Amino acid sequence: MPTALTRSGADPGIGQKLHDVVVIGSFTGRNGRDRTEIQLDELEELARTLGTSVVERSSIPVHEPHPATFFRSGAVDALKARLGELGRPAVLVNNQLSPRQQRNLEEAWAVPVLDRTEVILAIFARRAVTAEGKIQVEMAQLEHLLPRLAGGWTHLERQRGGVGLRGGPGETQIEVDRRLIRQRIAKLRRRLELLERQRRTRRQARSDVPLASCALVGYTNAGKSTLLNRLTNSEVLADDLLFATLDPTSRLLNLSSGRRVILTDTVGFIQALPTELVEAFAATLEEVRQAHLLVLIVDVSHPECRAQLQTVLDTLAEMECDQPTLLVANKIDRLDAEALEDTVAALEETAGCRALRVSAKAGTGLRELRTALDALAGRAVPETRANRPLPAATGDQLEDATGDAEGRAAS
Repeated sequence: MPTALTRSGADPGIGQKLHDVVVIGSFTGRNGRDRTEIQLDELEELARTLGTSVVERSSIPVHEPHPATFFRSGAVDALKARLGELGRPAVLVNNQLSPRQQRNLEEAWAVPVLDRTEVILAIFARRAVTAEGKIQVEMAQLEHLLPRLAGGWTHLERQRGGVGLRGGPGETQIEVDRRLIRQRIAKLRRRLELLERQRRTRRQARSDVPLASCALVGYTNAGKSTLLNRLTNSEVLADDLLFATLDPTSRLLNLSSGRRVILTDTVGFIQALPTELVEAFAATLEEVRQAHLLVLIVDVSHPECRAQLQTVLDTLAEMECDQPTLLVANKIDRLDAEALEDTVAALEETAGCRALRVSAKAGTGLRELRTALDALAGRAVPETRANRPLPAATGDQLEDATGDAEGRAAS
């Protein structure tokens, strides 16, 4: 029985559970259709992560988005008829819709309509485990909901009059809701700042321990958690789903030289990541900024792996991350030799560096990765610190700096 997706923040009649969905994307020009189909593959994966069943998908030509409905009236009418034939499933739109466009489409089709941002937010809400992760997701949801209150619920437009009411005489219900949401966001932000101060304290504890820190980064579902498990003999959740990891998890990696590295699994990137999530997860992404070095993992079996790599590189550039980086071409067991050569060459051209060939699932190439990581850690952290024996007094300190103690501390 699939887990139901619950829509939050639209009409009162759209709060029901959603099991069947139709995914829709737009394209411009003849060449844009192929790229849209690949993006719809990703949207279908997002829908599968939510536990919904995709009953149909459609690519619609859009030369210029309509300000009221995004799609032209002819396409809106045709989709309305088709949705009626399918039993009125919910609609997932690959594009980012304005509040007005989303509201108008819901009224035209009489079904729940979620844009790409809401789908990602729903996944994050479902997968957040730690207190910090839950706060970040709730903040992002409220930021996304705030502009959608305007005109979204007709029952919120009534006046609240009289003396002694919290909203004051004449304040509309929608104004009360906006104010309460802003107050809630402010409260969550204060709690997040407190947790961030705790996180900074733990990072300081790490810096006092003579270890290099390495963040595993990459597109969502590139195999970061599987690689962490393989390298450190751990059992972190590693599922073939988008955004299986939301909260950073750290493990201690012992290398052949005797050097030890703190390896941290991080949340995956995705194209067109909602602004609300980037802002809300700033504290978590700080783990990437503070790492001494990065391991950038790419799923070479994905048809858009080069575009995914570029998305990650662009995101790291926006975060001003310029640490020494290892490029890892993962899932090489899924390609034949010729396709692998061509794909890796393209990735190396995009990144401007050599790629290590690895299959985290099969265990291929891990020795070469460990060797390269050992050498890079030695250059990233001064030898006098990286190889200095740990004092006995730092045992507890090291335990706090590794494992997933950060998540438990925030809970």
